[in-house]
Amino acid sequence: MKRPRRLAKTKERRATVLAGIILLQAICALFFVGDVLADITAVAQIADVHLGLEALAAVSLIAGILFLMNELRRLLIRMGDMDTGLRAAQGQMADVMQDFFDGWNLTEAERDVAIMILKGLDNETIAQVRHTAPGTVRAQATRVYAKSGSDGRAQFISLFMEELMSDDFAHNDAINPNRHAG
Repeated sequence: MKRPRRLAKTKERRATVLAGIILLQAICALFFVGDVLADITAVAQIADVHLGLEALAAVSLIAGILFLMNELRRLLIRMGDMDTGLRAAQGQMADVMQDFFDGWNLTEAERDVAIMILKGLDNETIAQVRHTAPGTVRAQATRVYAKSGSDGRAQFISLFMEELMSDDFAHNDAINPNRHAG
């Protein structure tokens, strides 16, 4: 789960940087608008090139501010949508895992080991977390692989990756765990 968090932090930083740029442009736009107004009230000629450039800079900065504010709004909406989708996928993944585990008739201990395998823990770490012997974890992992019809850790994990990447993931009403065996 480190990668989605890293991506979320990158998007948050991007939004913060964009907000900072908008603020900086707003300050610059205020300066140029104030300078143009001061020049006009000082009875400067409107045809003055310097005044025209300042007015153009002010208008450009205001247009940039409006554009960036729109981009920031869209970025925040996208971030919200992605966060909602990620939470939904996590919930669906839990349902998918339970459906598979039920179909394979895993015991509670085997379910715990299977979840930790999916999280990427090795047998030694699983043994430490579960306060059991490494040999017990190896035996439970072997039973999980046998019941799932997989040849080992990599193939076991790929069962879930296939399900995540399948078009049926959003419609996981009738998961048939045996379709992956073989």
